Amino acid sequence: MDNLAVKLPASRRSPLSQHPGGPICRPIAGGARFSLRLPPASLPSAAQALGLDLASGINRAAVSGARTALRLGPDEWLLLLPEADVPAVAEALAAHLPSGLYALTDISHRQTAIALDGAGASDILNGGCPLDFDLQAFPVGMVTRTLFLKAEIVLWRQSETRFHLEVWRSFAPYVWELLGIIGREYAS
Repeated sequence: MDNLAVKLPASRRSPLSQHPGGPICRPIAGGARFSLRLPPASLPSAAQALGLDLASGINRAAVSGARTALRLGPDEWLLLLPEADVPAVAEALAAHLPSGLYALTDISHRQTAIALDGAGASDILNGGCPLDFDLQAFPVGMVTRTLFLKAEIVLWRQSETRFHLEVWRSFAPYVWELLGIIGREYAS
């Protein structure tokens, strides 16, 4: 796993760096993103290595400080980490899981993030996403892989009015523009 820390660039430029955002929608620059796959037997060791509760339910977020694990399936997590934590995370997983029965893949080059925050955030999301964003159906801390119109996203509800969207970099301008169009129509 040493090669992850060596190949990770010091900074990444967001595909939305030219977009200033606004009170409702803003790009989230920086950070490292990893896909973590591991068998159920490795959960306790991996959780200890990361300092995160990986045993939370599927479609739930586990947050500890600046580290986040979004559980997308029975054996799949999306890790959101500060870039400075990457070498320590790679070393800790290698130390706690010496059997090597896990896969940690850097997907930072593939994804970027958009924050959607405000009273109308769930209404704007519903302009391109068919999910029910009522708090009982999609509570705070819930995560899912879904579609926003034609783009696949990972959607995480951080608070009643704040959402975090992980989107492939190639689709980020498309999603950004559609959020703006829907937001303008919603505000009218």
